[in-house]
Amino acid sequence: MNNKLETISNLFEENEIRSIWNSEQEDYYFSVVDVINALAEPKDARKYWSSLKARLKKEGSEVTTNCSQLKMLAPDGKIRQRDAMKTKDIFRLIESVPSPKAEPFKVWLASLGKERIDEVFDPEIAANRVVNYYRAKGYTDEWIKQRLIGIVDRFKLTDIWKDGGIDKPVEFALLTNEIYKTWSGMKANEYKEFKGLRKESLRDNMTDVELALTNLGELTTRDRKYECC
Repeated sequence: MNNKLETISNLFEENEIRSIWNSEQEDYYFSVVDVINALAEPKDARKYWSSLKARLKKEGSEVTTNCSQLKMLAPDGKIRQRDAMKTKDIFRLIESVPSPKAEPFKVWLASLGKERIDEVFDPEIAANRVVNYYRAKGYTDEWIKQRLIGIVDRFKLTDIWKDGGIDKPVEFALLTNEIYKTWSGMKANEYKEFKGLRKESLRDNMTDVELALTNLGELTTRDRKYECC
């Protein structure tokens, strides 16, 4: 596992939140004490977390069970084990912290929940959100069109793999790596590293040519499957 120790600044009103990037899980682990210190500003963040942890356990919350012990840089310059949680679990923790500073996060999470419910009843809302997101990022309409077509074609390919008995994420990853290696000479994770990406989508950071080669590779793989059948 290639973890990179770093500090994320300006995330909570310029409070520093220590974090570790897990390249295998493609997710950040955040220091629980740092988040609590930024939101509740207790005299002793570690004691506050200990009390909050006990209360959450008593209430039957699963948040505390998803807490990991990871080595992080302490204020005194030494490396020590600290409680850390992944992004999703940190959001759940924030919802449990009784602090006015946590309210904006809670409102934002509630808004996201409402948006997803609306999209269940009207899927076009989700499609429009995706297109508007890509446009706001500066992508051309032609690139967006190619990206969306690629998503649909990817589903068609994975459906064929599933019909052939492929059903585990690691198996999908291995097959996908073979497609990437065909035109780039690198596995998907190696290509992400080559581009300096972490949690960002690899395909969202491809040029028109790279995206076309990826889509073509998956389309060719799918067509060969049909020919074999």
